[in-house]
Amino acid sequence: MNTDKRYLKVYEQVREDIINGRYPVGSKLPSKRVMAESMGMSVITIEHAYELLSEEGYIVPRQKSGYFVSFDDSDIYTGSENGNHSVQQKNKSNYGVKLPVASDAAKKEEGRLSSKAGEPRFSYSIYAKTVRKVLSDFDDYIMQKSPKSGLPELRSAIAGYLMRSRRLKVSPEQIVVGAGAEYLYGLIVQTFGRNLLYGVESPSYQKIAKVYEAGGAKIKMLKLGRDGIESDELWGSNVNILHITPYRSFPSGVTASASKKREYLKWSRKNRAYIVEDDFESEFTPSRKPEETIFSLDEEGRVIYVNTFTRTLGSNVRCAYMVLPAQLVEEFDNKIGFYECPVPTLDQLVVASLLDSGAFERHINKVRRYNRNI
Repeated sequence: MNTDKRYLKVYEQVREDIINGRYPVGSKLPSKRVMAESMGMSVITIEHAYELLSEEGYIVPRQKSGYFVSFDDSDIYTGSENGNHSVQQKNKSNYGVKLPVASDAAKKEEGRLSSKAGEPRFSYSIYAKTVRKVLSDFDDYIMQKSPKSGLPELRSAIAGYLMRSRRLKVSPEQIVVGAGAEYLYGLIVQTFGRNLLYGVESPSYQKIAKVYEAGGAKIKMLKLGRDGIESDELWGSNVNILHITPYRSFPSGVTASASKKREYLKWSRKNRAYIVEDDFESEFTPSRKPEETIFSLDEEGRVIYVNTFTRTLGSNVRCAYMVLPAQLVEEFDNKIGFYECPVPTLDQLVVASLLDSGAFERHINKVRRYNRNI
């Protein structure tokens, strides 16, 4: 195995040990030196793995004491004969978890789409070169109308990218392309209907609730805590569709912990509800590995994954996509299959080419290196 990637093996093994209860909540992990000796790796490799586990909320460091498990996957509700439940709050203050503080700039709505000062922008010369190549290679194909869910070239390129970068194994048939995430939110309302209750984080990016309301949906705002929606808000909400931004929810900056992500999934199973995972901006995490998505943890097909190229490539690219659970593909096709794809064929081919050539991922890696160093 490549030495630079050994820390990922350690990360995955320790994470599984934590999830499976070998290291219960509150317990201390072996020291970096002890773990290094037991796994036959360097202390630096173990340190990198522990840093990843800490970033994702599986463990927390205590100065001069070591690393302690903060991941708690125990049930947070108690059922009853009549279907009611009471919420048991988890107190993680002993683990030293701190509330994120949003900057003044982050409180401005337009900040959701803005690059950080000094952050590398996608290269204009590469984009222009790609456009010229697409015009040359595809001739009058670019004048043809796109299939309703998007070009097969782009859907295949997205599926390949998700597998390489996020370990999401999906088929091109599960992917729907649209002109911006807001357009896709509207399709979700058209599919599930207006008579359901849609839950949205509070605070959240203002357009999310506005799009659902414009589609005639009923909205319930659910209060965010330090690592996601407060448990009592979530379990007492009676919502049918939950829209969440697990990574750096705007404008609060809250990122869901590993425990909270699994709590969302437990809630969806218990209530036979669906989750819309808005994965805006998570590609730019400063972590050494991509953020763990709720979609990747879902084993029952209850998560719809949504992402956009507007933040990564620039506001000139009005292109987004959602990944449907395999079991929902036919239902979506029956209910919204008549909608025309609003993204021009040329734009789709350019994005597909950037994904296939590696230019997109090189840009992502450049920004992530920048974010690690600021």
